[in-house]
Amino acid sequence: EYKPEMTRAMLIGSFVDSYFEGTLDAFIKEHPEVFTRKQELRSEFRKANEIIRKVRSDDLFMRFMSGEKQRIMTFDLFGVPWKMKMDSYLPGICITDLKVVANFRTLPYWRYDIQGAVYQKGVEIVTGEQLPFYLAAATKERTPDFDIFQIPQPTLDFAMNEVGAEVQRYADVKAGMIEPEACGCCDYCKSRKEARIRNYNELLEE
Repeated sequence: EYKPEMTRAMLIGSFVDSYFEGTLDAFIKEHPEVFTRKQELRSEFRKANEIIRKVRSDDLFMRFMSGEKQRIMTFDLFGVPWKMKMDSYLPGICITDLKVVANFRTLPYWRYDIQGAVYQKGVEIVTGEQLPFYLAAATKERTPDFDIFQIPQPTLDFAMNEVGAEVQRYADVKAGMIEPEACGCCDYCKSRKEARIRNYNELLEE
């Protein structure tokens, strides 16, 4: 019953994604909130345009983003069906996913190693090739930064072991066989919570 809102940060990422997909015009029509009342592009999306201009001028960045866009593959992994959509797929060369983030330090926080492990394994299952996984990352800093990050194979292997250990629980929750556990921190949990008495010193440990 809960439908998460599209945040401004997500919109900015999707704005850049849609440019590389070649669907920016359709995205803008679908999301008029990118404009002010005066029909001027909001400052955040002017920043997104700045990011696009910067990465377009970089040969290396564009080489990694030159593959087949939004390539969908479906496969079974650990007895569970999966569906993935790759930002840039270069058969026989690599898989690249585009990320627009606050800064590079946030990349590990979002556990893109798990996404990379699944994408790599999915391509291997479907095509028989094990391809390296890269993040084409750009930042929303005042002066945007951009680089290509390869996630090392040992890191992807470790993440795949995590997926194997946890995926059955997710599958069982999705199937309604077991109840999910509340994290107490996400927007969904906060939308359903009731007040409780807490120790102030908890806040100092976070």
